[in-house]
Amino acid sequence: MKQVASLQYGVIFKKAFSQIDVFKAFVKDIVGIDLEIDKVETEKSFEQRIGNIKVEFDLYAEDLKNRVIVEIQHQNGNDYYDRFLHYHCVALLEQAASYKNYSPNLTVYTIVVLTTADKHKADVAVIDFDPKDRYGNALGEIKHKVIYLAVKYVDENTPEIYREWLSAIKESLTEQIEETNYHRPELQTVINSIAKNLVSPEEKYAMIEEYNFESDKKKRFEEGEQAGKLKASQVIAKNLLETGLDIETIAQATGLTHTEIEDLR
Repeated sequence: MKQVASLQYGVIFKKAFSQIDVFKAFVKDIVGIDLEIDKVETEKSFEQRIGNIKVEFDLYAEDLKNRVIVEIQHQNGNDYYDRFLHYHCVALLEQAASYKNYSPNLTVYTIVVLTTADKHKADVAVIDFDPKDRYGNALGEIKHKVIYLAVKYVDENTPEIYREWLSAIKESLTEQIEETNYHRPELQTVINSIAKNLVSPEEKYAMIEEYNFESDKKKRFEEGEQAGKLKASQVIAKNLLETGLDIETIAQATGLTHTEIEDLR
């Protein structure tokens, strides 16, 4: 059993998957493409901003045939699907801006890895941009895809070609991995590269910063949620007061104290 840094942290995910052999093997298994690349860029952004949102890709590589974008997402949020569809479209539009052509020279694949819970609980979900006729047959005109991978929901029914990758990422969330469970050499490279004893002081600091940011965001969300519930209870209590209902009954119905209800009069 090897002690590792969790792949839920962007700095650790980028460290592991920016290795060219790992990146190529991962993309090969997920989208079926043999990449011809000599570098993987991290925190890639385009000089010419499209729209009002700055888009930055965690991992990015392109070759002469394909543009492949890998983005890790490990935050809770309702914009999970929309946000990375937006990122994907920016990568498409950036080509049109560069080549002055509505038909991009490069195919765009966006792979999103989610390490937290998702309401749909789907291990693999795909947005396929290829037009379909009314019988559901693809026309073969557009290859672009967005692929969402939610590692928490990998199980025995997950397609085998995805399963080993997702299982390893999922196991890393416990900060330890049984390396003998994984046979792909690229996954052994991932496991060895995220060993806890190889995490640099700079990487540890980035992990702490990310943890604090996520904790603060969660706290603010919970505080906002509580404030919303309180406001709703106050509105209900005020309406019940106007009907002449007694305070004790209103308190039981809304969860407010007698004093809080009295203050609403």
